[in-house]
Amino acid sequence: MSKVTIPIGPQHPLLKEPVAFTLTADGEQIVDSALRMGYVHRGIERLAQDRSYTQITYLVERVCGICSHVHTTTYCQGVEALLGLDVPPRGLYLRALLCELERIHSHLLWLGVLAKNVGLDTLFMYAWRDREIVLDIMEELSGGRVSHAVNIVGGVRIDLDEAQHQMVVEQLNRLAGRVHKHLNIVLHERTIKARTQNIGYLSAEQMREYCVVGPVARASGIDMDLRRDLPRPPYTELDFDVITHTDGDVWARTVVRVEETLVSLKLCQDILAKLPDGPVAAKAKRRVPTGEVVSRFEAPRGEVVYYIRSNGTDKPERLKIRTPTLTALITLPIQLQGVALADVSVVLSGVDLCIACADR
Repeated sequence: MSKVTIPIGPQHPLLKEPVAFTLTADGEQIVDSALRMGYVHRGIERLAQDRSYTQITYLVERVCGICSHVHTTTYCQGVEALLGLDVPPRGLYLRALLCELERIHSHLLWLGVLAKNVGLDTLFMYAWRDREIVLDIMEELSGGRVSHAVNIVGGVRIDLDEAQHQMVVEQLNRLAGRVHKHLNIVLHERTIKARTQNIGYLSAEQMREYCVVGPVARASGIDMDLRRDLPRPPYTELDFDVITHTDGDVWARTVVRVEETLVSLKLCQDILAKLPDGPVAAKAKRRVPTGEVVSRFEAPRGEVVYYIRSNGTDKPERLKIRTPTLTALITLPIQLQGVALADVSVVLSGVDLCIACADR
């Protein structure tokens, strides 16, 4: 049978963002694939060199709509390290609260996308219905459902009153029961298991070879999470489990993400229970002393790295961002090799692509 070349993207119902795949199929089997990016490049790192440290906070929030808060968290803690600035404990707790809410939001959004792509519309509607609970909480706390503008150099700009505190606790308790139902579906529903098991397999050795991080790596047995391995307050005072799996396929990645959602819900509840009193931010100088720093944080998709080099002015000399998506993207040709055409959507969904993060 002759081989056929099939283009997918850059605009395609399967893809949330513009990226192009060229698949070569022999009958119903993929024998080769190629990836093309560059459709949403915005030059964010170059733009940062012409903006003040305060302005950059709002710029890096635009790197990714789903992970907007974790990008500003990683950036701000880097600048704070250059300044030698101590963030008040209450500010750190509130910063972590938004990080965990964002992780819950990201995983529920991803679960809905996967369910839709495998034809399980019921789970898609459940996941996106429950995602609204998290969005409502974040809107109540920050005023924004996607971009929150919560972080500032020195802490956060928001605080919780007693009514908001009680509302968040009640909504998180409500959401936890629903996520347990999602996990039960993932573990026992025949449709999702039939479509995701033994699909997109990557071994632990391949994860290390390609430097893959986050839930994709943990689903192949890589026990790594910066919240535990590079602990910063308040995570040094919180007890939580790092979820791993050994199957290394899309089903394992699904289990890891749903169980991580439950872990994040527990972390949110612990943060609220231990939330200290006091100010939420410290005053920061506009000019940053000469130096360089590497700031790292565990985003929903894995480790985010910010390199910042300062020259004593109010603007950085260099800002470099390393997101977790790019290393996952370069494994796709391996995952797609030999799969059926019908499983392409499952493989692409399984890595949780964020082209905006990778294509800055």
